[in-house]
Order: sequence, then structure tokens, then C-alpha cells
Amino acid sequence: MAGGAAPKADEPQPHPPKDQLPGISFCITSPPPWLLDYFYWVFVIRRILLDPLAEAILLGFQHYLVMLGTTVLIPTALVPQMGGGNGEKAKVIQTLLFVAGINTLLQSLFGTRLPAVIGGSYTFVPTTISIILSSRFNDSTDPDERFKRTMRAIQGSLIVASTLQIVLGFSGLWRNVTRFLSPLSAVPLVALAGFGLYELGFPGVAKCIEIGLPQLILLVFVSQYLPHIFRSGKHIFDRFAVIFTVAIVWIYAHLLTVGGAYNDAAPKTQASCRTDRAGLIDAAPWIRIPYPFQWGAPSFDAGEAFAMMMASFVALVESTGTFIAVARFASATHLPPSILSRGIGWQGVGILISGLFGTVNGSSVSVENAGLLALTRIGSRRVVQISAGFMIFFSILGKFGAVFASIPAPIIAALYCLFFAYVGSGGLSLLQFCNLNSFRTKFILGYSIFIGLSVPQYFNEYTVLNGYGPVHTSGRWFNDIINVPFQSEAFVAGCVAYFLDNTLHKRDSAIRKDRGKHWWDKFRSFKGDTRSEEFYSLPFNLNKYFPSV
Repeated sequence: MAGGAAPKADEPQPHPPKDQLPGISFCITSPPPWLLDYFYWVFVIRRILLDPLAEAILLGFQHYLVMLGTTVLIPTALVPQMGGGNGEKAKVIQTLLFVAGINTLLQSLFGTRLPAVIGGSYTFVPTTISIILSSRFNDSTDPDERFKRTMRAIQGSLIVASTLQIVLGFSGLWRNVTRFLSPLSAVPLVALAGFGLYELGFPGVAKCIEIGLPQLILLVFVSQYLPHIFRSGKHIFDRFAVIFTVAIVWIYAHLLTVGGAYNDAAPKTQASCRTDRAGLIDAAPWIRIPYPFQWGAPSFDAGEAFAMMMASFVALVESTGTFIAVARFASATHLPPSILSRGIGWQGVGILISGLFGTVNGSSVSVENAGLLALTRIGSRRVVQISAGFMIFFSILGKFGAVFASIPAPIIAALYCLFFAYVGSGGLSLLQFCNLNSFRTKFILGYSIFIGLSVPQYFNEYTVLNGYGPVHTSGRWFNDIINVPFQSEAFVAGCVAYFLDNTLHKRDSAIRKDRGKHWWDKFRSFKGDTRSEEFYSLPFNLNKYFPSV
């Protein structure tokens, strides 16, 4: 095409970039109705209300089911190493679930106000294991005493570590950092927040392939193919695919268990495949309300606190990427830096609550629940608040919660395969704002993603082979401070992309458009776009007293 002539009418045009993701059935401010809104009218137009009410509750229950995976897997791995049995494991799971419900409500009401579930985080696990293996607990011969001493040490380190996010978030320091974030530097961060968790996907499915693989295939079929086969217009299969498929495969797994399929199997196979091996139902109390300091007064160690603070910083960076994905899947505009900083501050409060209650783990944004938003195309804040109600309800009624918590892990891993993929694709979708024909874009994008995968692979392989990380000194806390960040794909990729994007030819005027920065200029301040008020303003007119900038 010579001389800059106008393109021909039949020439293909690129897809236009979209500030808000289209195709979402319910965004943040258009939630499915629930009972409290219409209690007065329930007897008058009951039939009209019953379907929306049931839909909102079922969607909330799905979020509860999805977040159960991390809630159960982390205590199951850590509590036995601390000296605890099934009783202690059930209580820790109840506590983690209870705190997750509280933190999710706080985040959806006063934090970013996004439909983000705040639950347990694998980022804190290496530092927690380091505390568990500390030699200062070796003199405890009683397992119960060792469990409580270890728990109190973990509580102390989490309480101190929470101050990092609280200070960075509420002081506005993280706001100043994220103002330099562009769509280009956000792509590796958000993409690897999902893709970087690949180790929790199919490797977990393969631990019991006869259960995990049917779950994976059935989930894809029900959510992606059935809606096109049965065009009812009610979005039943795509919105409730998790409930349908988990129920079917769980029953199938139970039939295999009671039929004796695993009677002679290896112990590891039985632990992964059987539906009666969790030990939670018998150990869980009927009714129990978790409370602060239930394990005793926290103990504090300076080295462990510093190591946990580094894990908290890594979780902060990872959550920043997940928050961006949640905003995208909720069909909201890009998060203004002040709102993101406010959310980080409340996430720090969540870690503080985790330390006070003794959850054996810190808190961060649930990546799997972010992926569920994309699967259902329901970005409703209200649905997530309903799910928080389920978390609190089933954490108090222990026996009932333990039934759902005993779902075999390969079923949960199959769900991860789809949800982590959705979050990763959400990161890649930000490339629509960037110039992909720029070699600067290609370098930053390719290099940061490759390094983000390669460096953690080295650190993780080294740790598996040697039992300790590449940095191995006499100071455990110092080892964790160096090793933990480099084991996170999202953290490494995000930091590399952020540094390169803000230092490499930044002053060139053409570079600004290549980075996609001009698309996010209107979101640099809270009042830069009128839609920010609609999506992110505080309830109860609190913006009047706590204005966003």
C-alpha cells in the first residue's frame, strides 16, 4: 500500500483493544439478585425470584469448592511435619477456611472491591517448612507440645510479616510503584501468575490418573462443548460445570473405593485415590468457632520474621498480577494504582488475621478462583461475598465442611489445569494494547517470560536434588530470603519485565505507545476515568472520609 493510502474495504482489520472485557454476563456492579434484596417480595413474586436466588447461591458455592483445594492441601502437607494428627489438621483447615471467609469479605468491601477470593498461598510454604524444621523444636518429645510451639512460631513470623504489606499498601508506596506498570510489563507478571503454577496441574492429576483425567476431560467437555450442543440460552453447563463434573467424578471415585479397587494399592495411591483417606470427617468437631491465639501466645524470632517478610513481599507481587486478572475477568476497567495499593494494605491485614488465628499459612489472592470467574463469565462481587459466607458457615460446622474437604486431590488438580490456564491467558490478552511488531516489545516479553520460567526451574531442581536451595549458609532465615523469591515464576518474570520496560529507551516518544502505556494513562488516578467511581468506590459513603487519589 503506497503513499499511506486508505486501506481497502475488504482488507482484514485487527480486533480493536477493549478497556473492559466483553462477553461477561454479570460484572462487579450487576450481580445476580440474592434473598436480602427481595425478602419483602418473596411471597408476591416467588417464582420470579427463585431462579436468580438459586443461581447466585450455586455460583457462590462453586467458588467455595474451588478454594477448598489450597485450603486442604497446605495444612495436609504441613501439620503432620509439625507433630499434629488428624484432629489438629481438621482444626487448622477450619481456621484457614474461617479466616479466608473474613478476608474475602474485607477485600470485597473495603479493599480493591473486586470479586477476589483471599485464601491460603503456596508462596509462604517454603518459609513455613523452614520454621518447622528448626532445631529449637527438637527438644519437644510430646507431639502435641511440638505442634503448638511450632504453630506459635509461625504465628509470630506472620504477624511481623503482615506489617510489610500494611505499610506499603496504606502508605501509598505501592501506588507509586504500580504507576510505572504498563501493559507490556504486566503481561509476564499476570501470565506467569497462572502459567507458573503448572506443577500443581497435571502432575497432581497423574497421582490418580483414573480419577483426575476423567475430571479434566469432563470439565472441558461440559464447560466448552455442551453449551454449543444444547442451546437453551440459560448458560447452565458453562456456569455450573464445576458442580456437575465434581459431583459425577466424586461419586465415581467413591464407587471405586467401596468396590475395593484400591485395597491392595500402594499407600501413596490410596492416599490420592480413595475418598475415605483424608481422616477429616471423623476428626472434625461438629461445631467449633476458631478464635485468636487458640494455640497460645505467639513467639517471635527475628530471623524467621525477616524470612517471612520476604515471602510476604513475593506474595504481594504475585497478588498484584492476580488482581489485574480479576479486574479483567470482572469486566472492570484497569485498577487505578491507589485502589491496588488499598487492596494490598487489606491483604496485609489478612495476613495479620492469619497470624492471630493460627492458620499455618499467609493469605493472598486465589488464582484458581480468578480462573473460575473466566469460566463462568460471572464477575459479580456479590457471588464472591456469598462464597465467603459458605467459608465461614462450613468452618464452624466442622463435620459438614469436612465432607467437602475430603474430595480427592486429583479432582482439584484437574480444576487447576483449566483455571490457571485462564489466568495465564488473561495476562497474554494485555498484549492487545502493545505493539507486537516492535523488537523492543519482543525482547522484553520473550526474555522476561523465559527467565521467569528458567530461574525458578533451576532453584526448584536444586532444592529437590540436594534438600536445600542454591544459597545454603548457616543462617536459615538468610537462605529463605534469597531462595524463596527466585522460586516464584511470576515474581521473577514480573520484576525483570518491570525493570527492562522502565529503563530500556523509556524516553523515546514512540516507545510509550509500543508499551501500551497510553491506554492506561486515564487510570493513573482514581478520578481519571468516571468508571473507576462505579467499580472501586468504597461502600457506605466512606470515600468521603477515605478519598482515593
